[in-house]
Amino acid sequence: MDFEYNPPTNPYLDILYRDDDIAVCNKPSGLLSVRGRAPEHQDSLQSRAQTVWPELGIVHRLDMDTSGIIVLALHKEALRRLSSQFQNRKTEKTYIANVWGIPDEDEGTIELPLICDWPNRPKQKVCYEYGKSAKTHWKVINNQGNITQVELTPITGRTHQLRVHLAEIGHPIIGDRFYASGQALDAVPRLNLHAIKLGFHHPMTEQSLCFESPPQFEVKKKNQLL
Repeated sequence: MDFEYNPPTNPYLDILYRDDDIAVCNKPSGLLSVRGRAPEHQDSLQSRAQTVWPELGIVHRLDMDTSGIIVLALHKEALRRLSSQFQNRKTEKTYIANVWGIPDEDEGTIELPLICDWPNRPKQKVCYEYGKSAKTHWKVINNQGNITQVELTPITGRTHQLRVHLAEIGHPIIGDRFYASGQALDAVPRLNLHAIKLGFHHPMTEQSLCFESPPQFEVKKKNQLL
């Protein structure tokens, strides 16, 4: 698949919150969370944030095509404590997606094991023999025509988990260049997946924190925001 990396630069760094220990940012679609290996893939949320906080650490990632909330640790102890929360599933993560088609039910749970599809990486695939367990809760919010907006709660954090799970049940996320095709791919200019809410405990004060950032998804054919 031909692809040219051209990340958005306005705003260059969208900071929702910061203190001496953490920074919470809103990552745009099209920007890598961390630097890539190639020289042309050095621009990332990580590299941009390190111009402000040189010692920051990456706690978790969002896919390049996914937008939304991401927390950064500004020193090693904050990184250690936040990483422990993510590894032990002590965080609350909620996503919003627009998917193709109308699900038969209003909500459900998807449990399909995932593994890297090595000949086609970075794509992932379902593999019952060698795949790692993956679990996603979903719930319908509304629908317009053949597009349904769903709320997603990942219980596990596998690569491309939400994208593969929804595609496997016949409702790919629109604009997904890896797992959608035809009208589902062409309906919008970008992947309609957004990390809308992130809850965790402050790594140093242990205060319960929750951040939200609403998505903006443009649908080409209707020329409106969902």
